[in-house]
Amino acid sequence: MRSVAPIHVIGASGRSGRALCRALHARGDTVIAVTRRPVSDEAFNETRQAELEDPAALKKALADAKRVVSTAHARYIPAILEATSADTVLIGLGSTRKFTNWPDAHGRGVLAGETALLKSGRPGLLLHPTMIYGARGEDNVQRLAALLRRLPLVPLPNGGRARVQPIYQDDVTRALVAALDLAASGAIAGPETLVIAGPDPVAYRDFIRAILHASAMRQRPIVSIPGRLLEYLAPLVSRLPGFPEIGRDEVRRLMEDKAFDSAPMRARLGFDPVSLQNGLRQLFDADDRVAARNIAPAD
Repeated sequence: MRSVAPIHVIGASGRSGRALCRALHARGDTVIAVTRRPVSDEAFNETRQAELEDPAALKKALADAKRVVSTAHARYIPAILEATSADTVLIGLGSTRKFTNWPDAHGRGVLAGETALLKSGRPGLLLHPTMIYGARGEDNVQRLAALLRRLPLVPLPNGGRARVQPIYQDDVTRALVAALDLAASGAIAGPETLVIAGPDPVAYRDFIRAILHASAMRQRPIVSIPGRLLEYLAPLVSRLPGFPEIGRDEVRRLMEDKAFDSAPMRARLGFDPVSLQNGLRQLFDADDRVAARNIAPAD
């Protein structure tokens, strides 16, 4: 057993939460899953129910918590701080959406959570991931791949020159575990924030080409569309069957650079993130294995 004190994981039934719990369980940590509904998993040593909007229930679920990891939305950080003692370490997931020039409820919630942690003075580390891909059931890359299968060409605002830096789910898990280890060693004395991202930024058009390659689809022509025109067309195209709903703010965010220096993450957390090419290959190889199992003939 690696630690005496259990680790309370809020959002344990979600994609990032469940991946974290399995990693912690595999190395011998005691995991107390805090979930909204009854959930069973072999990675959970104990499950406690609590609505994050219910202060009394949350305080009861976290009464004995010394280390808490929250993979729920960062807007719940004020409630978690209120429900835990002053010496409880909080590791949380935020989002690089906080940097957008076109904020929405998601981004504003991340900023509110970050502000609450920093003002609290409490020991904690809020990790801000870029786009996460590769989790079981995630719909970022898979949704995009499904859309690409329907398109003979790929219209991108300003030719897809804006940069992105997606992070593989396994690296998000590694970052959370590394943060917990820092906390256990006493290396987190106060509130901190840190961006976690893939190793290198790529132009969005190259991101599309990498998805096409990893999913064994033929390459499509990239067509440059003026951003303003795509803002106007996106809500109309969303009405077509099989096409996702895309708002004008989403189009605007497609034109924003989402590139970050990964050196602080490497230095603080002590690992090198997976390359986009390797991450996508692992993702689509895993999808192929699942598909093969699903169509395998019965014995």
